[in-house]
Amino acid sequence: MMHPDITPEIAARMPDLRGRLLANQELAPMTWLRVGGPAQVLFTPADTEDLAYFLKNLPREIPLTVIGLASNMIIRDGGIPGVVIRFAPRAFGQITVEDGYRLRAGAFAADRKVAMAAAEAGIGGLEFLYGIPGSIGGALRMNAGTRSNTNPEIEGETRERFVSATAVTRAGEIVTLTPEDMKFVYRSSGVAVDTIFTEAVFQGFARAPEEVHAINARVQEHRERDQETKVRTAGSTFKNPPGHSSWRLIREAGGQDIRIGQAEMSKKHANFLIAHDGATAADIEGLGEEIRRLVKAKSGIELEWEVKRVGVPA
Repeated sequence: MMHPDITPEIAARMPDLRGRLLANQELAPMTWLRVGGPAQVLFTPADTEDLAYFLKNLPREIPLTVIGLASNMIIRDGGIPGVVIRFAPRAFGQITVEDGYRLRAGAFAADRKVAMAAAEAGIGGLEFLYGIPGSIGGALRMNAGTRSNTNPEIEGETRERFVSATAVTRAGEIVTLTPEDMKFVYRSSGVAVDTIFTEAVFQGFARAPEEVHAINARVQEHRERDQETKVRTAGSTFKNPPGHSSWRLIREAGGQDIRIGQAEMSKKHANFLIAHDGATAADIEGLGEEIRRLVKAKSGIELEWEVKRVGVPA
């Protein structure tokens, strides 16, 4: 699906823009699921100030979507109308160790790399990030975390280590966000959806590097034992309802036996959708909706998507 090219009119409004604008840029190669249509416009900002300038001059009626590593995202087959913002690692992937066992990370820094940097610096408390296949921007938006029924030392949530974040509002204002501003809850934050995170600071504590590395290894062992790591998935598909585990509800409803097109539920972890070669976003989302229907019919519980779905159908 091709979208009208609006890059010339956007560029005309922003003569001092330093980032790159691309029309009808394919997004599927940028996602873990490898599905989805093109962005009408893909913008890669040069730095935070360039992003602020862009947003200040972008007409409000043009839709705006931000993607990071797109590890927990379904981009629909018709693509994404309006502007899609994706950061470059050079400008937004930095990781810096600061005094007092603090760590500053750009929004495009991979969670796993942040955990590794913490280990090298002898900073504990961020080990849970080692098992999350996303970026810091997504972790802030989703209050990303890891849970374990058998090993509490590998558990943690973003909000527990969060100090502050730098972000840019839709109006182009650069702001600093506190824990109170973030309004963290389970697998979500209360920050306006059109506010874009650019970096964050996390607080850890002193822990021997070899001990942190050992905990990271246990996080990886837990992930490989209980989750799908060798196939294309978007992580946990649905949030856990209060007092329940989504994987158990799906299994009890017979969801592990469901396949639509080239998408199926994992036999290893019932809350993981698998995208096989040739899968479409419609296959994946359709399977998720069928799972929700089965669970509702079996238990009366309505599962809520944890995977973010964006764009339009083909």
